[in-house]
Amino acid sequence: MNDRERVRVVDYEPRHRDQFRALNVAWITEYFEMEEPDRWQLDHPDTHIIALGGHIFIAESSTGEVVGTSALLRGEDGGYWLAKMAVAPHARGRGIGRLLAVAAIEKARSLGVRQVALLSNTVLEPAIRLYRSLGFIEAPLPSDTGHARANIHMVLDLTAN
Repeated sequence: MNDRERVRVVDYEPRHRDQFRALNVAWITEYFEMEEPDRWQLDHPDTHIIALGGHIFIAESSTGEVVGTSALLRGEDGGYWLAKMAVAPHARGRGIGRLLAVAAIEKARSLGVRQVALLSNTVLEPAIRLYRSLGFIEAPLPSDTGHARANIHMVLDLTAN
């Protein structure tokens, strides 16, 4: 991908399933190990994300290449979580992660969501910087995150202007 190629964020369609899975598996296994919740969501995004009230966003280059993903997950408690943020290695550093995060945040706003949370790991320094730049602040880590790799919990208050 060259710098002249534009990237647009589109809503997930079933045709994106393989790329959504591949990009997320790649980043997870680059730093950590796949966990059961990852498998459920990545193997069956239609039933384990979208059917549960979540949304998936895909970053596509002007050539149609999928270069990034994000998801807005609806938790069992009705809360929303920013998750499944992945950008292809050759496309990193171009603001694609920001585009994807903003798409999820704007969707949350349109749904009337008051707060978006996320779980991450501090080893992912560029991601943590991105989240902070978007207004996320650190909050106490829940006792059961569902992910062994999670060591930071951040929240974004959408009620503030």
